[in-house]
Amino acid sequence: MATKWTAGDSPVLCLDVSQEGLVASGAEKGGLKVWNIQGSAIDHLNLEGDDVTCISFSHTCESIVYASHGEAISALDIRSLKEPIERFHVNEDEINCISINETDSYLAAADDSGSIKIIDLASKQVTRCLKKHSNICSCVTFRPHWPQSLISCGLDMQVMLWNLQKIRPVWTVNLQDLAQEEEDNQQMAGCQLFNPPLAHFTTVASCGNVFACGAEDGKIRLFRVRGTRFEFERRFCGHNMGVSQVHFLNSLSHPYWLISGGNDAKILLWDLSEQILTDDKRPSTSSRQKSKVGCTTKKARGCKGIAHSAKDHNKNKNDHVLPKLSIDHGDKVNWISGVDIKGSKRIFIADQSCQISMYTLDDV
Repeated sequence: MATKWTAGDSPVLCLDVSQEGLVASGAEKGGLKVWNIQGSAIDHLNLEGDDVTCISFSHTCESIVYASHGEAISALDIRSLKEPIERFHVNEDEINCISINETDSYLAAADDSGSIKIIDLASKQVTRCLKKHSNICSCVTFRPHWPQSLISCGLDMQVMLWNLQKIRPVWTVNLQDLAQEEEDNQQMAGCQLFNPPLAHFTTVASCGNVFACGAEDGKIRLFRVRGTRFEFERRFCGHNMGVSQVHFLNSLSHPYWLISGGNDAKILLWDLSEQILTDDKRPSTSSRQKSKVGCTTKKARGCKGIAHSAKDHNKNKNDHVLPKLSIDHGDKVNWISGVDIKGSKRIFIADQSCQISMYTLDDV
């Protein structure tokens, strides 16, 4: 049963939870609010009427939170939410997602034009403009332990691995090519949707080498980074509409618990420990055989990367993974975040309503 927090009179679009249990939420029309873990509002602010599309706590200073609204990003001190302490206006279109690396040295902002702007938080300057997505860039995520490496995905159905020392992606995979292969696989017939695999969101596990991508075709795809490339590992599904959110809980006791939310109003908890640890022992695609696993920067013009291994390995990649927990939330999911505080695992959901829902996973 969910605990409900009323955020105001506008739908909540995004939220984030700090490791100490502070919750920050962003809503339509610029509403931003900070809560304690008990659900009491600490403070609030309105950011000029633009929708707050993404919000993220600093990794090194819990009192600092970053929020994207319209084409701008504001840095705020939650101890005094009177006005932003810093404002960046570097994107040319509406920002969909921001991510801060674990050293708080860089902030990445992905927007509707498909561009990703990289801001050096020390100099307050844009150091990179990453332009490769041909449609809306829906999500960007820095990798733990690799502060200059990030993952992006977009409505062009592309998933990309970037290194900030380069202006082009070092590896790219097209989800449409993966979906084409899946059409002939009978094991996936039970959850086949006809929607294109528009990539909505990515999340990276605490190890930094494993990430998941949720897409409009209802599937969640698991990838593993190996050096300067990433390889498709597995696909699984439990949603009968698009997957709007995926989030690794990154709990110390359960580092590979994944939470997903979809347009079908379902919230699913997946325990991927067995699959990830099994795949970790398996040789990489390149050592098994020379097969297409994606596009490097040099080959990107003439190659549509298909991230798959040999056909005799497809069975392993289509293993039927069942969710550990299924929640009928009752409303389309806008955002998911979670935290593990002293063994108490909680997930927070923003949906089409003006409320935040909190679920506890202590009995799972």
